[in-house]
Amino acid sequence: MTSNEKLIAALEEIAKNNLGIDTLRTQNSDSLDFHEVSVWSLKAALEAAYNLGRDSR
Repeated sequence: MTSNEKLIAALEEIAKNNLGIDTLRTQNSDSLDFHEVSVWSLKAALEAAYNLGRDSR
């Protein structure tokens, strides 16, 4: 697995755990590509992504 694939997998895990989004791939369907999320879930996802980047240094 390349480092880019690892990053994508980690971001998808963050999206799934914090936002209830199963994949970050475009699915060409409005109901699958657009999601309504709470601000606290978005905040948690952003914090997790920030921490992922910070910890990877």
